[in-house]
Amino acid sequence: MENPTAELIPTQRIAYIRHTGAYGPENRETMECLKQWSRENGLFHGLAVIYAIAWDNPMTTAPEKCRYDVCIKLDDNFTVDGSVSEGTFEQGWYAVFTISHTAEAIQQAWQCIFQKAQEAGYQIDENRVVVERYRQELVDNHFCELCVPIIK
Repeated sequence: MENPTAELIPTQRIAYIRHTGAYGPENRETMECLKQWSRENGLFHGLAVIYAIAWDNPMTTAPEKCRYDVCIKLDDNFTVDGSVSEGTFEQGWYAVFTISHTAEAIQQAWQCIFQKAQEAGYQIDENRVVVERYRQELVDNHFCELCVPIIK
Protein backbone atom coordinates (compact mmCIF):
# COMPACT_ATOMS: atom_id res chain seq x y z
CA MET A 1 0.00 0.00 0.00
CA GLU A 2 1.39 3.37 -1.02
CA ASN A 3 1.51 6.43 1.21
CA PRO A 4 -1.74 8.40 1.30
CA THR A 5 -2.34 11.82 -0.17
CA ALA A 6 -4.27 14.54 1.66
CA GLU A 7 -7.48 15.65 -0.03
CA LEU A 8 -10.30 18.01 0.87
CA ILE A 9 -13.52 16.30 -0.19
CA PRO A 10 -16.18 19.01 -0.62
CA THR A 11 -19.72 19.08 0.69
CA GLN A 12 -21.99 17.17 -1.68
CA ARG A 13 -25.68 16.47 -2.00
CA ILE A 14 -26.12 12.70 -2.11
CA ALA A 15 -28.66 9.95 -2.58
CA TYR A 16 -28.08 6.87 -0.46
CA ILE A 17 -29.34 3.43 0.47
CA ARG A 18 -28.74 2.14 3.99
CA HIS A 19 -28.25 -1.45 5.10
CA THR A 20 -28.63 -2.10 8.82
CA GLY A 21 -27.20 -5.39 10.02
CA ALA A 22 -23.93 -7.28 10.17
CA TYR A 23 -21.31 -6.12 7.69
CA GLY A 24 -20.79 -8.71 4.97
CA PRO A 25 -22.33 -9.83 1.66
CA GLU A 26 -25.36 -7.60 2.20
CA ASN A 27 -23.07 -4.55 1.82
CA ARG A 28 -22.32 -5.66 -1.75
CA GLU A 29 -26.04 -6.15 -2.40
CA THR A 30 -26.69 -2.61 -1.13
CA MET A 31 -23.98 -1.33 -3.50
CA GLU A 32 -25.60 -3.15 -6.43
CA CYS A 33 -29.03 -1.70 -5.53
CA LEU A 34 -27.62 1.84 -5.56
CA LYS A 35 -25.82 1.24 -8.86
CA GLN A 36 -29.05 -0.05 -10.43
CA TRP A 37 -31.02 2.94 -9.15
CA SER A 38 -28.26 5.25 -10.41
CA ARG A 39 -28.33 3.66 -13.87
CA GLU A 40 -32.11 3.97 -14.06
CA ASN A 41 -31.85 7.66 -13.17
CA GLY A 42 -28.95 8.52 -15.50
CA LEU A 43 -26.47 9.09 -12.69
CA PHE A 44 -24.15 6.13 -13.23
CA HIS A 45 -21.69 7.28 -15.88
CA GLY A 46 -17.94 7.68 -16.38
CA LEU A 47 -17.60 10.47 -13.81
CA ALA A 48 -19.82 8.90 -11.16
CA VAL A 49 -18.40 8.64 -7.65
CA ILE A 50 -19.86 6.22 -5.13
CA TYR A 51 -19.12 6.45 -1.43
CA ALA A 52 -19.63 3.63 1.06
CA ILE A 53 -19.75 4.48 4.76
CA ALA A 54 -19.60 1.97 7.59
CA TRP A 55 -20.91 4.11 10.44
CA ASP A 56 -20.36 1.67 13.29
CA ASN A 57 -17.42 -0.26 14.70
CA PRO A 58 -18.41 -3.95 14.69
CA MET A 59 -16.15 -4.46 17.75
CA THR A 60 -18.33 -2.13 19.83
CA THR A 61 -21.72 -2.25 18.07
CA ALA A 62 -24.08 -5.23 17.97
CA PRO A 63 -24.09 -6.71 14.44
CA GLU A 64 -27.80 -6.09 13.96
CA LYS A 65 -27.27 -2.35 14.65
CA CYS A 66 -24.34 -1.75 12.27
CA ARG A 67 -25.19 0.82 9.58
CA TYR A 68 -23.73 0.84 6.07
CA ASP A 69 -24.64 3.59 3.59
CA VAL A 70 -23.89 3.53 -0.13
CA CYS A 71 -24.09 7.02 -1.65
CA ILE A 72 -23.82 8.81 -4.99
CA LYS A 73 -23.39 12.52 -5.64
CA LEU A 74 -26.42 14.36 -7.00
CA ASP A 75 -26.66 17.47 -9.13
CA ASP A 76 -28.45 20.40 -7.51
CA ASN A 77 -31.46 20.10 -9.83
CA PHE A 78 -31.99 16.33 -9.43
CA THR A 79 -35.26 15.34 -7.71
CA VAL A 80 -34.98 12.27 -5.46
CA ASP A 81 -37.81 9.76 -5.55
CA GLY A 82 -38.93 7.80 -2.50
CA SER A 83 -36.87 4.69 -3.30
CA VAL A 84 -33.66 6.20 -1.88
CA SER A 85 -32.81 8.63 0.89
CA GLU A 86 -31.30 12.06 0.38
CA GLY A 87 -28.57 13.59 2.50
CA THR A 88 -25.41 15.64 2.59
CA PHE A 89 -21.83 14.41 2.55
CA GLU A 90 -20.06 16.98 4.72
CA GLN A 91 -16.78 18.53 3.62
CA GLY A 92 -13.63 17.28 5.28
CA TRP A 93 -9.95 16.46 4.92
CA TYR A 94 -8.95 12.86 4.28
CA ALA A 95 -5.79 10.80 3.91
CA VAL A 96 -6.62 8.90 0.72
CA PHE A 97 -5.21 5.43 0.12
CA THR A 98 -5.52 3.79 -3.30
CA ILE A 99 -5.85 0.02 -2.98
CA SER A 100 -6.73 -3.01 -5.08
CA HIS A 101 -10.48 -3.44 -5.46
CA THR A 102 -10.66 -6.91 -3.95
CA ALA A 103 -12.30 -8.06 -0.73
CA GLU A 104 -8.93 -9.32 0.55
CA ALA A 105 -7.06 -6.07 -0.18
CA ILE A 106 -9.79 -3.94 1.39
CA GLN A 107 -9.88 -6.12 4.50
CA GLN A 108 -6.07 -5.96 4.83
CA ALA A 109 -6.06 -2.19 4.33
CA TRP A 110 -8.65 -1.69 7.08
CA GLN A 111 -6.22 -3.35 9.49
CA CYS A 112 -3.35 -0.91 8.85
CA ILE A 113 -4.69 2.35 7.40
CA PHE A 114 -4.78 4.21 10.72
CA GLN A 115 -1.18 3.34 11.50
CA LYS A 116 -0.10 4.15 7.92
CA ALA A 117 -1.88 7.52 8.04
CA GLN A 118 -0.15 8.40 11.31
CA GLU A 119 3.22 7.25 9.96
CA ALA A 120 2.65 9.62 7.03
CA GLY A 121 2.25 12.48 9.52
CA TYR A 122 -1.52 12.83 9.60
CA GLN A 123 -3.60 13.26 12.75
CA ILE A 124 -6.71 11.06 12.62
CA ASP A 125 -10.04 12.85 13.20
CA GLU A 126 -11.75 10.48 15.65
CA ASN A 127 -15.08 12.33 15.23
CA ARG A 128 -15.59 11.19 11.62
CA VAL A 129 -15.60 7.79 9.91
CA VAL A 130 -13.53 6.22 7.15
CA VAL A 131 -15.14 6.39 3.73
CA GLU A 132 -14.69 3.95 0.86
CA ARG A 133 -14.65 5.82 -2.46
CA TYR A 134 -15.28 4.21 -5.82
CA ARG A 135 -14.40 6.48 -8.75
CA GLN A 136 -15.24 4.85 -12.08
CA GLU A 137 -11.82 5.48 -13.64
CA LEU A 138 -10.16 3.64 -10.72
CA VAL A 139 -12.71 0.82 -10.52
CA ASP A 140 -12.23 0.20 -14.26
CA ASN A 141 -8.56 -0.51 -13.41
CA HIS A 142 -9.43 -2.65 -10.35
CA PHE A 143 -8.68 -0.02 -7.69
CA CYS A 144 -10.70 1.87 -5.08
CA GLU A 145 -9.87 4.29 -2.29
CA LEU A 146 -10.10 4.33 1.49
CA CYS A 147 -10.40 7.86 2.85
CA VAL A 148 -9.30 8.25 6.47
CA PRO A 149 -10.58 11.44 8.15
CA ILE A 150 -7.76 13.72 9.26
CA ILE A 151 -7.35 17.04 11.03
CA LYS A 152 -5.64 19.56 8.79
